[in-house]
Amino acid sequence: MAAIGDVARLAGVSKATASRALSGRGYVADDTRRRVEAAAAEIGYIASPDAASLVTGRTKNVGVIIPFVNRWFFGEVLEGIERALLGAGYDLTLYNLSEPGPGRARVFDFFLARKRVDAVIAVGVDLDEHEVASLDRREKPLVCLGGSGGAAARLSVDDRAVGQLATEHLLHLGHTRIAHLAGAGAAAMPASVQGQRRRGFLDAVAAAGIPAGEHAHILEAEMSMPGGHTGALQLLGHPGRRPTALFAASDEMAFGTIRAAERLGIDVPADLSVIGVDGHEYAEMFELTTVEQYPGEQGRLAVDVVLRLLDEATADPLPDSGAPLPTRLVVRSTTSAPR
Repeated sequence: MAAIGDVARLAGVSKATASRALSGRGYVADDTRRRVEAAAAEIGYIASPDAASLVTGRTKNVGVIIPFVNRWFFGEVLEGIERALLGAGYDLTLYNLSEPGPGRARVFDFFLARKRVDAVIAVGVDLDEHEVASLDRREKPLVCLGGSGGAAARLSVDDRAVGQLATEHLLHLGHTRIAHLAGAGAAAMPASVQGQRRRGFLDAVAAAGIPAGEHAHILEAEMSMPGGHTGALQLLGHPGRRPTALFAASDEMAFGTIRAAERLGIDVPADLSVIGVDGHEYAEMFELTTVEQYPGEQGRLAVDVVLRLLDEATADPLPDSGAPLPTRLVVRSTTSAPR
C-alpha cells in the first residue's frame, strides 16, 4: 500500500511538503503541488481523512439539521449546501430533525457529540436555548438559515415583510375579503417562519382598515400541497363568507388551494385570487403569483459563512445577520381584481 513517504520520494520533496500539498493546508508552490498530486495519482495514494484529522483537529464534515427532506424548499436548500460543501472538500452528515422530544434531544446531546463534525447548519429549525448551548459547549460554529433561536450567524428572508408584501398585492388589486392559509403553529410560534408570515398578513390588513375575523380570516394547515388542499376546502366551503383572495404561506399550499378551488367549482382568478411564497419550480406551470426566494443560493451562502467561521475563507466579512436575504414578487395569472 502506498504511503506519504513514497509520494514524497517520487515527487522529490519532504514528507511534510507532500502532506501540505495533498491536504491543502499550508503554503506550497503551485508547481510543487502539481508534482506531488501527479506522484500521488501515479502510485494510487489516497490521503487518509482520519490522519489529517489528527493533525488539524478538523473532520472536514459539516452537520446539517433540517425538519423535512420531502418538501421542495428544504430539498433545494440541501442541494445548495451539498454542492458548496463538496466544492470546498467537505462531507455532509444529515439529521432529519423531529419535533421536540427524546429523538430530537438525542441529536444534540448524543449524535452531534459522538459524530465528529466541524460545524452545524440549521435549516428552518426553531432552536431552544439548551440546543444552542449544547453546540457552544462543543465549540462548533452554528449557522442558522431561517428558523428562530439564539445564534450569532443567522441568514433569513424577512418573512414578516414577505407576508405583508403578498397581502398588499391582493389589497392593491381591490380585494377586501382576504384569507390567509397559515402554516401549522403560526399563532403559537410567532417567531417562526409561518408565525412571521402570519404577522405580515395581519399588519397589511390592519393598515388597510380591514378587521381580522370575517373579512380577514386565518386558518392553519401543514405547509404542504395536501395541507393546502385540506385547509382550502375548509376555508372555501362556506359560500356566505367565502374570500375573494387567499394568501398561502407556501407555494405548495397554494397549489393545494388551486386544486381545492377546482373541486368546488371556483374559478381562479375570477372568483378567487391566490398568491404563495417560495418560487417553487412548478410555480410557472401553475401560473402562480408568488413571492420568490432562492433556496439553493441560500444554502450556498450558509456554507460560505460556515467556511469563514472555520477560517477556510478569508477577505470578505461575514454577512450582516440583520440584513434579509433577497425576495421578489412575481405576478402571474392566479391573481386579478375581484369581480
